[in-house]
Amino acid sequence: METVYIESTIPSYLTARHGTREPMASHQQFTKDWWNHERVHFRLYSSIAVRAEISKGDATASAKRLKVMADIPELEILPGIQPLAESIVQLLQLPPKAALDATHLAFAIAHRMDYLLTWNCTHLANASLQKTLFEYCSYHHLHMPVICPPELLTKPQL
Repeated sequence: METVYIESTIPSYLTARHGTREPMASHQQFTKDWWNHERVHFRLYSSIAVRAEISKGDATASAKRLKVMADIPELEILPGIQPLAESIVQLLQLPPKAALDATHLAFAIAHRMDYLLTWNCTHLANASLQKTLFEYCSYHHLHMPVICPPELLTKPQL
């Protein structure tokens, strides 16, 4: 069974009050549909970085996000994750506020996740950044996960 790293935007979209404005409303619906129907086709994982990120903010909202992720196993913190995250920040020229995005990538790369599921299209599911990351991973003989939003991660019905 293929593996999926669940990044912080997924539990956030799952548990947020339903939006009425696009594209947020569609993204929330895609996320709920994926969670309810598609996740059973994958082994899901998360990390301490996700737990830390979804713990922030409003206490009630945070508790909902943490509850959704309660049964998702956390990946081990490997020695190379932090240096890899720092390299990714430099490589992709990420702003300091996006350092945690690089940490999510580092977890997914180091643990050879098949997919990294996210709605972060600025720093993660961004085609031009993924091209640069793919070239970096290829050069350093690192695994490169497919980075995509829920609407693109479905198993075809045969």
